Amino acid sequence: MYKDNINEIEKVITKYFEGIFHGDADKLSSCFNNDAIIYGDINGVPYKKSREEYIDGVKNRQSPNELEETFQMKTIGIDILGNIAMVKLRVPMLGYNYYDYLSLTKVDHDWKIVNKIFTNVV
Repeated sequence: MYKDNINEIEKVITKYFEGIFHGDADKLSSCFNNDAIIYGDINGVPYKKSREEYIDGVKNRQSPNELEETFQMKTIGIDILGNIAMVKLRVPMLGYNYYDYLSLTKVDHDWKIVNKIFTNVV
């Protein structure tokens, strides 16, 4: 069961990375629970958005792919306890060195991101 959960979570993270990198709002949207909130800071400036606001922002900006950036996103760690998980990611793009912490839970048998917190590490 643990291995199945890891594989399912890795599929969500792959879609998450692809959605961000290519600006694919549909792919990115499929990763998040409808009530997800995104918190963080960008160079000390607080950031808070709903799932819809966040995905709209990704959709309406130039994607790293369009800017011909090299894909460098990676998973640092996954911690699973029952039907909850915490994932730590490194997401360098658009001139930033982001680190994301994603909280996931099983929703109707599918893993979904329910919360995202992030920061830019200089």
